[in-house]
Amino acid sequence: MLSTAPQPSLIYRPGIRTLPLGVERYRVLGAGSTVVAVKAGDSILLTDVEGGQACEIAFCDASGRFDSAALGARANSRGEGLKALLVDDNENTLRTKSTFQRRNIDLGKAETLRLFGEDSLPGATAEFKVARDGVLIAAAPGSAMSPEHQNTATAIELRITRSGKPADRASILPEPMADPLQDIRIKASTASAYLVRAGEYIQVIDVSGRQCTDFQALSARKIDKGLDLALDSTVTRTLLGRSYPKPGLPSKSFDREFEPLVEIVQDTVGRHDAFATACNSRYYDDMGYPGHMNCTENFNHALAPYGVAPRKGWEALNYFYNTNINHQNQLYLDEPWSRPGDYVLMRSLTDIVCVSSSCPDDIDAANGWDPTDIHIRTYSDKQKFSRAVVTRMTPDADAQLTRETAFHPRFSALTRNTTEYRGYWLPQRFNNKGPIEEYWACRENVVVTDLSPLRKFEVTGPDAEGLLQYCLTRDIRKLSVGQVVYTAMCYENGGMIDDGTVFRLGQNNFRWIGGDEFSGQWLRQQAEKMGYKAWVRSSTDQLHNIAVQGPKSRELLKEIIWTSPAQPAISELEWFRFAVARIGHFEGPPVVVSRTGYTGELGYEIFCHPKDALAVFDAVWNAGQKYGLKPMGLEALDMLRIEAGLIFANYEFTSETDPFEAGIGFAVPLKSKTDDFIGKQALVQRKEHPRHKLVGLDIDSNEAVGHGDSVHIGRAQIGVVTSSTRSPILSKNIALARVDVLHSELGTEIEIGKLDGMQKRLPGRIVKFAHYDPDKLRPRR
Repeated sequence: MLSTAPQPSLIYRPGIRTLPLGVERYRVLGAGSTVVAVKAGDSILLTDVEGGQACEIAFCDASGRFDSAALGARANSRGEGLKALLVDDNENTLRTKSTFQRRNIDLGKAETLRLFGEDSLPGATAEFKVARDGVLIAAAPGSAMSPEHQNTATAIELRITRSGKPADRASILPEPMADPLQDIRIKASTASAYLVRAGEYIQVIDVSGRQCTDFQALSARKIDKGLDLALDSTVTRTLLGRSYPKPGLPSKSFDREFEPLVEIVQDTVGRHDAFATACNSRYYDDMGYPGHMNCTENFNHALAPYGVAPRKGWEALNYFYNTNINHQNQLYLDEPWSRPGDYVLMRSLTDIVCVSSSCPDDIDAANGWDPTDIHIRTYSDKQKFSRAVVTRMTPDADAQLTRETAFHPRFSALTRNTTEYRGYWLPQRFNNKGPIEEYWACRENVVVTDLSPLRKFEVTGPDAEGLLQYCLTRDIRKLSVGQVVYTAMCYENGGMIDDGTVFRLGQNNFRWIGGDEFSGQWLRQQAEKMGYKAWVRSSTDQLHNIAVQGPKSRELLKEIIWTSPAQPAISELEWFRFAVARIGHFEGPPVVVSRTGYTGELGYEIFCHPKDALAVFDAVWNAGQKYGLKPMGLEALDMLRIEAGLIFANYEFTSETDPFEAGIGFAVPLKSKTDDFIGKQALVQRKEHPRHKLVGLDIDSNEAVGHGDSVHIGRAQIGVVTSSTRSPILSKNIALARVDVLHSELGTEIEIGKLDGMQKRLPGRIVKFAHYDPDKLRPRR
């Protein structure tokens, strides 16, 4: 046999768009802007990802002077689009204006290059070469989209290929969030201590990605008294009821005396560690590396000038350290999730002495086998930064911080109990109400809830109908203008991508509304693959929506919704139809009102541009008081949808679940839809040879049943619980479960496994699905 050299380790990272060394990618939000430092020799590539989007770019030199010649082009615009964007005071524009101020850029003297436009195709590109050091300004201008129109603003992708050496590329940091008070570079395998005053902000940045940093803080007041009471992970876990703090309610970290020292404001990674200590000499000694530098000794050296006694092992918030505990109760680690420029932003709650390290661990995957730098910035207590976590709408997408919906000012005045959902903060429950009261308000009167995070896409063009006919299970050719249809979207194997609704606005004009951002990307991919002349453009940021649900919803909306004679009035609007309307009168804020919902009750959804959201909410709220209108959060909504048998992604279906197994076989008309569509052949086979079925369960116990609990007949597991709740109207615990089709008959006695599935069981039986109004008579009335 011929001898061969050992093969290199192969690693695929499908969730990360792999870029060559020195290539950076930025996402310019639709109706937003981005400012990036550039250097002579850098190459610029701009892409109109979704098509039909204008773009403006400008270059400013070190003195703040606009100079389009540095991009090898002549300005063709005075920056009208950029100026219009910067009129608003949202977080994106405030950051751009702050950069302009720091760099002495006078927007009144703007000279820009206007690229692309309403006729540009998806994927259209423009390239430039930078001649001098300076900053590049990129904007994706767009006007407010009226809900009956489809002139949405979408993102532009900006790629920069750096001309410098690799060592230079690692030194490029994101623009500061504001004017920094301190800029501290922590070189690889070192640590630094620094003083932060009460109310000031601390930004911990992973410069090159895949790098851990231990963080510790001590009250300066207590140090002066000879007490070195540092952040205590055990106390923090106990008080928060979670592994480590995150932005929102569980955001604080405490010392041993239960005093909060810092709170997390923003986090672009979401995977850290608070179980292990900072690495120490004992760890490396036991691994066979005696004398290896470590974070604990680096901490001791950095804190010595502050009079803090050394320790053999420091507790710490180990930012970006990717650990978890497996089913065998084993703590394990892997490469960090952090990417270049990712960060954690904290706010100091008292004067504190902080210490941060760049972990020197190079003997395992903790730092991707290659320790690199960490950077610290601190900001004034006069700055204001929104609480946010990161969301990546698809695995390879750029990070987006949690935003507030346009209705948030009204809902947040009624509760502080919010949670992140699909990139937005949404209420979970409301003060002085709670989910039970909100539930009954929907069943008996009327509620209003925020559903703005639903993903919306404008599908237009001469082949728009053909594209949707090919990509969705419903027969889109039968859809009339003004009609809505619920449908599934499947892979070739019949597994579900998403479920959602299609609105037909015109002959070649559709709106797809689903839960997953990838569904729009999938539609664009299929349009390109099949050669369809159709545009699929995101309008999520241009259309925010509330649901008005309950038996009194029609009477409420009849008082505030004006429709033209060509549109159906609210009293005439049928189930799964929509009307183009206005609030109050013919000059009121424009809206689209659909008779749809997610509660199993008579209900409507109102779509509007964010600028009109408060006017829309106020009209609904004021008119609704005499009908007993209540706000409703996600907890009550979940109770309602489970009773009504309405499915939820990653609960009732995944990519391994077909629509029949998910309980929505009615959305796959295999006999009447003669056209081919993606997954049709697989679905024919899966319908003829089913393996699982979604069923309802009545539980003969008042103990809680949870998602993922096993369903048994005797010892054998025959299914899994997908969703469960305590039903107020039925006065019992109920569940949805996916079970083996051989054991899916009504009345079959089953047991829900608790603990290890064998030591404790809760009895129940299979019942008609859905539990509440299975014939959907209430929403139809």
